[in-house]
Amino acid sequence: MLSSVIVFPGSNCDRDMAVALEKFGFKNSMVWHNDTELPKTDLIVLPGGFSYGDYLRCGCIGSKSKIIEKVIEFANKGGLVLGICNGFQILVEAGLLPGTLLRNKYLRFICKDVYLKIKNNSNTFYSKFKKDIIKLHIAHNEGNYFVKNDELKKLQDKNQIAFEYCDINGEVSESSNPNGSINNIAGVFNDNQNVLGMMPHPERMIDKYLSGNDGSLFFNNIKHKLSI
Repeated sequence: MLSSVIVFPGSNCDRDMAVALEKFGFKNSMVWHNDTELPKTDLIVLPGGFSYGDYLRCGCIGSKSKIIEKVIEFANKGGLVLGICNGFQILVEAGLLPGTLLRNKYLRFICKDVYLKIKNNSNTFYSKFKKDIIKLHIAHNEGNYFVKNDELKKLQDKNQIAFEYCDINGEVSESSNPNGSINNIAGVFNDNQNVLGMMPHPERMIDKYLSGNDGSLFFNNIKHKLSI
């Protein structure tokens, strides 16, 4: 299984993502944002960080990088693309995912563990999950996901909501929403569900002795699906 992590000026989770992918059996390549070709790959990951210092708005300049044209081509052919945090913001800016990421509700950077309720496990990313509620880490300033009402209805009708912020018991409420995201949305798919954008960081939860192990479920699931 082959993976590619796109590296932007300002990426700060690219190496963490590479470590996670390699731990779970991927042969990974680091791809510079200014490259014009992708290596042969089964999965592309846009990692977290602050590409171009979040100038203009988060993910905007990163979405205009040369390699993004090839990422879009790969996605349009059905290839798996994953955007984490800033990577999610870039995917939205590039038009691969609907909506936008706004400043957090209380205008503060958030760095903490959160619980997530999985809403759709009929896809490559989550099909073998044995848990409905997982714990991952968030660290962002612009994670407040927003779409207009008609787009929200489309996401709901087409089962494109990946998961929602919840409490330890799986209750989705305002009190379990860390950033003000509409309907507590923490991640969404594209129409074909081969592109996933998510604010939480699964690569930070791959060791039960250091942080937590729920991210391991995520990577193991992708590994299993790609090896079939």
